[in-house]
Amino acid sequence: MGKRKAISAAARKEAKMARSEAILRHCPLSPRKVRLVADMVRRVEVSRALSMLRYDSHGGAPYVEKVLLSAVNNWEQKHPGVSPEDVVLEVKTIMVDEGRTLKRIRPRAQGRANRILKRSCHIYVEVAERAAAEAKDAPAAAEAKEKVTE
Repeated sequence: MGKRKAISAAARKEAKMARSEAILRHCPLSPRKVRLVADMVRRVEVSRALSMLRYDSHGGAPYVEKVLLSAVNNWEQKHPGVSPEDVVLEVKTIMVDEGRTLKRIRPRAQGRANRILKRSCHIYVEVAERAAAEAKDAPAAAEAKEKVTE
């Protein structure tokens, strides 16, 4: 391997170590319903996202919470000796893709039938440390946002 390739490979490896991911496949909810919850927690601190999900009434909230906790645990495994409370973790990426669709039939009048589509989805969550500059500005930005909303 050449020098440039080795340098870029090392950079990719370091970037991969900085983030951790978790995937839930075949979640028994339609992607449209889960995307409502995913949009709510995208680019939010993990602690805040977990508290938002815990008290959210949408049906997809428990599934997204489960995947987010799994991603945090994966981050802990990659960084032994470092607690997630010591660093500012952020939901970098959250994607909801369409899974398989089960086709069922509902009987209707006069011998007809309607097709029922039971949709499922795949949830992908990526967690990483917030950059140092962003982490320092986060409390000031939160205070400014609170003042604007009041």
